Amino acid sequence: MTELRNLERELDRFRLRVFAAAAFVLIGFSLLVARLVYLQVLRHEELSTRAENNRIAVVPIVPNRGRIIDRNGVVLATNYTAYTLEITPSKVDDLEATINALAEFIDIQPRDRRRFKRQLDESKSFESLPIRNRLTDEELARFMAQRYRFPGVDVKARLFRNYPYGELASHLIGYIGRINQAEKQAMEDWDEETQANYRGTEYIGKLGLEQAYESQLHGTTGFEQIETSAGGRAVRRLDSLPATPGNTLVLSIDIKLQALIEELYGSRRGALVAIDPRNGEVLAFVSKPTFDPNLFVDGIDVENWRELNESIDKPLLNRALRGTYPPGSTYKPFMAIAALNSGKRSPSVIINDPGYFMFGGHRYGSPENERGGAMDMRRSIVESSNVYYYTLANEMGVDLIHDQLSPFGFGRRTGIDLEGEVTGILPSTEWKRRTYKRPEQRKWYAGETISLGIGQGYNSFTMLQMASAMATLASGGQRFEPRLVREVEDLVSRERHPVEKKTLEPLPLRPEQVQVVLQAMNGVTIGGTSARVFAGAPYQSGGKTGTAQAVGIRQNEKYSAARVAEHLRDHSLYVAFAPLEQPRIALALIVENAGWGAAAAAPIARRVFDYVLLGQYPNADDIAATQKGQSAAPTGPSRAVDNVPLPTASNASLLVAGPAASAPPAPVSAASSASAPPAGAASGGAR
Repeated sequence: MTELRNLERELDRFRLRVFAAAAFVLIGFSLLVARLVYLQVLRHEELSTRAENNRIAVVPIVPNRGRIIDRNGVVLATNYTAYTLEITPSKVDDLEATINALAEFIDIQPRDRRRFKRQLDESKSFESLPIRNRLTDEELARFMAQRYRFPGVDVKARLFRNYPYGELASHLIGYIGRINQAEKQAMEDWDEETQANYRGTEYIGKLGLEQAYESQLHGTTGFEQIETSAGGRAVRRLDSLPATPGNTLVLSIDIKLQALIEELYGSRRGALVAIDPRNGEVLAFVSKPTFDPNLFVDGIDVENWRELNESIDKPLLNRALRGTYPPGSTYKPFMAIAALNSGKRSPSVIINDPGYFMFGGHRYGSPENERGGAMDMRRSIVESSNVYYYTLANEMGVDLIHDQLSPFGFGRRTGIDLEGEVTGILPSTEWKRRTYKRPEQRKWYAGETISLGIGQGYNSFTMLQMASAMATLASGGQRFEPRLVREVEDLVSRERHPVEKKTLEPLPLRPEQVQVVLQAMNGVTIGGTSARVFAGAPYQSGGKTGTAQAVGIRQNEKYSAARVAEHLRDHSLYVAFAPLEQPRIALALIVENAGWGAAAAAPIARRVFDYVLLGQYPNADDIAATQKGQSAAPTGPSRAVDNVPLPTASNASLLVAGPAASAPPAPVSAASSASAPPAGAASGGAR
């Protein structure tokens, strides 16, 4: 009986255990079903998308950057493809040891290490960074054979920018460089579409046209959808959208003319801007000395940067755009038209020039070789009378001078299609009040006006402003914003779209008054200060020489170039236009610390005019003499422009090769690319 009760008790316990187990299984199964319903039904669309994204990698295809060509089709900036050895820091345990191991069979120079370290400081650890660019075929083969030893190290095919003519027109063309952290942060403020277009892009325009026309040159980023395995290895390509290459910029510049001008400067410093007064197209845009933009594409080496940045010649300064100088006597034709337009002076008024001008107990002098005597307006320009313009400035006053010459573009940006243009200084009483803080400095003194008449004092302009003003005067008051890009070519359709010239409101100048000034400038080239330079020219032109002080000298002190350090000597300037009737070119140039305007600057202008108007190119001996400031009119037989070859270009094959839409794939799996994150997408005046 007792045994029967024990059996029943055991059965009850067993049933309880079975029930508990069944309940546990039922609850667990219910939870599993509920979870499956939640995942497969309620969150099906979201999780399906996430799973698809894990399976599919979207790889951006960086577009081929647009080319830059001159008006005759000469390629000035293009691309080529090369393999780079890259390291993803987050995937490497010991960077230094890895680089040292790679250096055993790949040539990694100290500059490569310095560049890598600098980029590492500016980038995030999960971005791949190049340790060595442009691998040779032999180096590529050696790495691929030992690739298994280097997790986090890979080879990628990248597009590289190339400037085949090196230093030629470098300030104009500019350069591209790797996107830095500050630029990536700025990109976060861009709209989503623009940010998406920069996925995978690692380089951006930094200077010159490369910067100003970034949106045209960049192109449209494409993509590839790659199916990957659980290990991240590419299985197959599912879909793709090819990248659209950037547009080609067609410049108004003639690169052969640009090369001639840069050669005529030699080792001297200065700037020259030539403009077509009929439409505002810039024909030449020179800043000397220059630099090689190819140095910046991969990230400039510390030694090269120090050499450029610390040079006394300041090769990184765009003198045509940002260098400001007193205009010296090249300002006198503009003072004359201001006086005529304001009614302050008629052309026939005679001013006696005794060789000096007294005002407030101060003596304002003239060059020792100035003839003096009775001066009307024409003779004052031809012979460059300082006294005439001292008296004129005193009669007009600073504010009237400002109001008359500001519309010519002095003291304001021209609006050229480059970034970084400065305004220069066209002084006025209001300008001085805004500029200075102390009461005695903010007051305008009458004596300060005197030197303005001969282009000294506070006057300070760029050669771009001077050339633009010369073009306006030569055209009788027509005004245009200067333009470097004349057409934009769609690389896909090959259609060229002209860049619309921006016409500004013409100046209300009376034609007969304009002719007084232009005819006087023509007299400068016939019997005036630049007559020797333009002797024998088969065309008529107008010009004005100028010599501007680099530093001030004391009253009654005589200037002697022989006693002054080279970089403190006077500047040589020239403004000009040609031909006299219906001008096709207007220019302004300066040769720093080169002295008298007719000796250094005017000879360069003559050879530019001969090139543009006659198709003549000076011979080697004449170029050498001009470089030394020892030439006047061209000597020896000239050459036909068409018979003179272009300067030697590096990577010449790139100048004729057809553009590719994107870089070819590197010899690695697509998964390695897919895993890479996006990159962010006055005294002694001037003649």
